[in-house]
Amino acid sequence: MTVRVQGADGPPAGVMQRAALILDALDGVELLNLSQIAAATRLPLSSTHRALEQMLALRWVHRIGRDYQLGMRIIELGSAASHQNALRSAALPSLYWLHRATGCVVHLGVLDGDEAVYLEKVGGGLATGVRSRVGLRLPARSSVIGKALLAGSSNSTARDVARVREARVVCEHEGCRKGFSCLAVPIGALGHGEAAAISVFGPVSKVRTDHRIRLSVQTAAADIARRMALAQRP
Repeated sequence: MTVRVQGADGPPAGVMQRAALILDALDGVELLNLSQIAAATRLPLSSTHRALEQMLALRWVHRIGRDYQLGMRIIELGSAASHQNALRSAALPSLYWLHRATGCVVHLGVLDGDEAVYLEKVGGGLATGVRSRVGLRLPARSSVIGKALLAGSSNSTARDVARVREARVVCEHEGCRKGFSCLAVPIGALGHGEAAAISVFGPVSKVRTDHRIRLSVQTAAADIARRMALAQRP
């Protein structure tokens, strides 16, 4: 069997380009041998073999005898990307509602190792004055949303995290910017030890005194958790 990758007009020189072509060739097929992969990618046999050896070490491909298939790391990354897209879709209605209800900038974050990563940011005109952005990474243990994420993770057992887990809220006044507060709530367990959280960022005079803000954030988090649970039902 010969598999051809669409758009491969010549042998690319870049390492990442070669890896991408090999992954495309293996996508949707059970097994391919070295010659079939070289034919599919239009790469020289020697270059294909070197690239495959590097990808084996990274678990991007898996070898069975003389044949190759997509590796577990690629499957794990695909699963994570699919999960994050599903989480974002489930969260967006609640994020926009929370922004309208509080007037604050709203963030959706996920835990990646020991870092919090912003997956979404909603804030209208107010958001332009806040230097956060989608994809920004923060230390989980020292950021407000990170502490909420650790509290929502089943893998974290630290004492301070346990306190947050019990209170179901983290709040910090003027911790990262004078005159502003951040309040975060864990969304809850999403399976496989994964965690997500939402936060609001607004004037300290509003966040500190308006107790409805905390309730609104907790309501939004519960709504997101409920949508995710419904989406995961068979």
